[in-house]
Amino acid sequence: MKVALIGATGKAGARVLTELVGRGHRVTAIVRHPENVEASDQVDATGVDGSMQALADAIRGHEAVISSVRFVDLDPEILVPAIMESGVKRYLVVGGAGSLLHPDGMQGVDHPGFPEPAKPNSRRGGDLLDVLKASSNLDWTFISPPRMFVLGERTGTFRFGKDHMLMKDGQPTSISFEDFALALVDELENPKYIRQRFTIGY
Repeated sequence: MKVALIGATGKAGARVLTELVGRGHRVTAIVRHPENVEASDQVDATGVDGSMQALADAIRGHEAVISSVRFVDLDPEILVPAIMESGVKRYLVVGGAGSLLHPDGMQGVDHPGFPEPAKPNSRRGGDLLDVLKASSNLDWTFISPPRMFVLGERTGTFRFGKDHMLMKDGQPTSISFEDFALALVDELENPKYIRQRFTIGY
């Protein structure tokens, strides 16, 4: 598959890139600094200035687009229109944990103990999810990791959930970047959650 990956050099994005390449996909890495991407026969790096039209032009012609960027760094009001303008229908998001619901029904970002510095990014991620829910032109999937999103191993063993945070011993669980990338590319290849959000965790 020919895939546009926005944010291919971040902690999650780099693992998604590795997973895509390992499964034989061709990837256009859309980043601010293309010199930081190791180009290969399967990977082309493209720099964009963050404008809607430049982003749409970089995405156009792909079979799917994946975004793995901090929500405060790329406004949903630019990102979603750019994808629509590109004509690409399949869109997968490396989502956030802040919009997941605790067992008491409260969003993670509003729960006591949620890190204050992370709140602006989490709220913007919730905004993106709301924009996608209201859209009718994209086959989107929003994949939320748990709050503990960490370096680790590619185990292939984890649980799935929908809008509620997965818990372990009464606390939110975790997931590695590597297993998250595995689950995301599985969803790309064999869609099960079109126009839905899901979460994974140990």
